[in-house]
Amino acid sequence: MENIEKNVKVETNNVKDEKNKTLRKIVKIFWVFIIGSVIGYLLEMVVGLVQNGHFVSKQGLIYGPFSQVYGAGLVVYYLVIPKSKNWLKIFLFSMFLGGITEYVFSYMQEVFFGTVSWDYHNLWFNLNGRTSILHCIYWGIGGILFMKYIKPYLEKIDNFYNKKWYKIITVLLAIFILFDIILSGMACFRQVERKENVEAKTNIGIFLDKYYPDEVLNKIYSGAKEI
Repeated sequence: MENIEKNVKVETNNVKDEKNKTLRKIVKIFWVFIIGSVIGYLLEMVVGLVQNGHFVSKQGLIYGPFSQVYGAGLVVYYLVIPKSKNWLKIFLFSMFLGGITEYVFSYMQEVFFGTVSWDYHNLWFNLNGRTSILHCIYWGIGGILFMKYIKPYLEKIDNFYNKKWYKIITVLLAIFILFDIILSGMACFRQVERKENVEAKTNIGIFLDKYYPDEVLNKIYSGAKEI
């Protein structure tokens, strides 16, 4: 009986450890997404300043300095790029993965909202204007920089996992991001309906028309163009 109880206790502890590892990994991936989204937003702001002489809003959500395509790209880097000292291998992996990520996000934006935030038809070797060999090269360089300078610091996130302040910030930020994503999606869907002359028939639709009309969304997503 005593041995059975010990075995049950060991199995229970193993299950708890496994769940804890899974949760720890999910939390880390969440922070990788946030970090990538912020870095991407800042990068786009700098590029816009250089190209246009002034700042251009490139945020992907209604609230906050977030660009989801970069956040997703960094998550893909983190999960898929193999640990290797072969920088050419890392470059090619990053180039391929970044191009796919960029293409998928562009396609989804067009399908769901009828707009695109970038168009590379004017560049050589582009794929439906959604990505190009030039931007894939940028993604490849980004992968090398990520593996060399960013990923080593991401591994240190685990050091904060058991800190109370870290857990509080993570939960609050996760709630905010979830709210931001849902609100942004609903507002954009409602904008599509307005373009199709669909009247708001629910309180949510009326709320979105009042607080997030076209002029507000067009200012936030100033880089988006209708197809």
